[in-house]
Amino acid sequence: MNSHKVKRCIEILERLYGTPEPEEQDPLDLLILTILSQNTTDVNSLRAFRLLKSAYPRYQDLTDAPLKDVEEKIRVGGLAEIKSQRIAEVLRKVQEDSGAFDLRFLAGMTKEDADRYLQSLPGVGPKTSSVVLLFSFGFAALPVDTHVFRVSRRLGLVPEEAGIAEVQRILEAITPREKYFSLHLNLIRHGRRVCRARGPLHQQCELREICDHYLQGRNP
Repeated sequence: MNSHKVKRCIEILERLYGTPEPEEQDPLDLLILTILSQNTTDVNSLRAFRLLKSAYPRYQDLTDAPLKDVEEKIRVGGLAEIKSQRIAEVLRKVQEDSGAFDLRFLAGMTKEDADRYLQSLPGVGPKTSSVVLLFSFGFAALPVDTHVFRVSRRLGLVPEEAGIAEVQRILEAITPREKYFSLHLNLIRHGRRVCRARGPLHQQCELREICDHYLQGRNP
């Protein structure tokens, strides 16, 4: 049942927001950006990343820099002390394992081995790993951020009591693999613009015909 529902959801979202196409992204840059995005807004994390890359064009420069200096460069992104430490540890581990500041060696692994490696790095959990796997390598992974988590549960694509790991497992099972990228990005767009955490815009929502919360007259 939900495989049909998710296909309808994808159709509606693509009509609203288009069909996003992946752009090639350096996997290590993306990993660092995703670490910076934890517990902050996209605007602040992108600003922190740009400040970081401007100050340290080479990752060797970053690992050579005092942590306090790195903290100041990324402070706009929040949790600067924790994130600067994690980033430094990640970079050192990647260099130690690959001989360079480069994650492209993961392309030669299976998705499971690449995921296992990424999640062995400091501060990298399932969502961060899945973002890198999907966006940089095209592996069949469907990251679950706060918007994907909220909207998929409200729609009834997954059980309301499901945790993040289960939501990802179910969505990957019911979504056509070629639509992982589209569904991930468009659920985020819809969650930001319409199906907001507070004050969702029910009457503007074109998914309401298939939304459990709306059809059951429930509050978010």
